[in-house]
Amino acid sequence: MTTARKAQAFFDLTRKEAEEMLARNHVGRLAFTFHDRVDIEPISYVFSGEWLYARTAPGTKLTVVQHHPWVAFEVDEIRSRVDWRSVVVHGTIYFIDSNSEADRKDYDAAVKILRSADADALTSADATPQRHLLFRIHVDEIMAKGADPGTR
Repeated sequence: MTTARKAQAFFDLTRKEAEEMLARNHVGRLAFTFHDRVDIEPISYVFSGEWLYARTAPGTKLTVVQHHPWVAFEVDEIRSRVDWRSVVVHGTIYFIDSNSEADRKDYDAAVKILRSADADALTSADATPQRHLLFRIHVDEIMAKGADPGTR
């Protein structure tokens, strides 16, 4: 006797499910335009409210987004080729200047948020001290999809 197997199902995640996925992960990929082409860089991040917070080092290609601030960001959870979840965020990137009086409150808040995932961030024990430029991405649009092996 054989058992009929359900077909793989594709589905949209709710906004809440997408935000929960962003919150429980801390590494994703940032897509941006660079010299008339799209580039993708892996970044560590923290999701908080309507924002993704991250940091980079001076001189990285990422600093080019100061002139073209529209980006896409993706994070995935993959159990298998038929069981996965993916969240894509479209948004605008904003650098937070630690030397600007106007940005000081935002900078302090960003440091606190980043330390929620890495207590050593921006301290003398920081594993990546060269990454001292802080930025955040406003979540302008969020799309999330998944695939299920037929058990959902």
